[in-house]
Amino acid sequence: MMDEFQLIRHYFSGLTAGSEGVVLGIGDDAALLTVPSGQELAVTSDTLVAGRHFPHQTRPFDIGWKALAVNLSDLAAMGAVPRWFTLALTLPAQDADWLAGFSEGLKALADLHGVALVGGDTTRGSLSITITAMGLVPTGRAMRRDGAVQGDLICVTGTLGDAALALRQLSEASADPSLRRRLDRPTPRVEAGQILAEWGMAAIDLSDGLAGDLNHILIASQVGAELRAEKLPQSPAFKRAAPADALALQLHGGDDYELCVCLRGEDFQAAQPRLAALGVPLTCIGSISAAPGLRLRQGAEVHAIEPRGYQHFSDTRAP
Repeated sequence: MMDEFQLIRHYFSGLTAGSEGVVLGIGDDAALLTVPSGQELAVTSDTLVAGRHFPHQTRPFDIGWKALAVNLSDLAAMGAVPRWFTLALTLPAQDADWLAGFSEGLKALADLHGVALVGGDTTRGSLSITITAMGLVPTGRAMRRDGAVQGDLICVTGTLGDAALALRQLSEASADPSLRRRLDRPTPRVEAGQILAEWGMAAIDLSDGLAGDLNHILIASQVGAELRAEKLPQSPAFKRAAPADALALQLHGGDDYELCVCLRGEDFQAAQPRLAALGVPLTCIGSISAAPGLRLRQGAEVHAIEPRGYQHFSDTRAP
């Protein structure tokens, strides 16, 4: 059996390749990193717990991918360029096959975005993964939650509701594999975030559901919003499934890891084709208002939306 340090070297040394700005990486008490002049360091951290953030039967490759993806999604929402990350891994036991698959999934996404592992920890206990990711953004250019103003358009990348529907279909023989990929292997909108940062007034990544996450922007910016139900984007697979509670899944389901950004009208027109060139649709789903609260327009009717999202201490998400 490997000790902690042998385990790190064996499974994770391939993620520590030289990266610009790394003075000292993995293998010491702390990493030493250099932040270039004119840049700010964006730092985010997320923990994934088995049975709560991913189903127990999830493939190790997908767990590794998702653990990093959810952090890169946070950096994308700030318009940051991902550079480095640390990994704290808690394992019930050493499992060579699981570790190999997990590290492969982690490396696959890390290589796509050029991010390097620069430190972390391993310990024994119930399976959980904590990643802290760091990125760079030009000074004063980060998208934040407190910049929305009356008249801004509320826009989202991609589609909404796929992951929530996939979670419901876990035990169904007819489950759509394209929906399951959205749940297990989300795509962090890193390049889209950097483009949107040229104009974005406020932004957030959609991890806990559109209504709950958008409400964080409304509170921080001291504004309200009106969404249009018919504008919420659906994937072809979601449309085929046509769940009876489609609207609830799109508003409250979570795990989309799309970006929600507030843009002026002319900036939306400029941003949309540039994201389309990346293969990322950008859809206007509503607007920011001066009146507080979150509302939904369905035809001629407008009603208040409960701004609820996933609650870690009351909800059970993944069986």
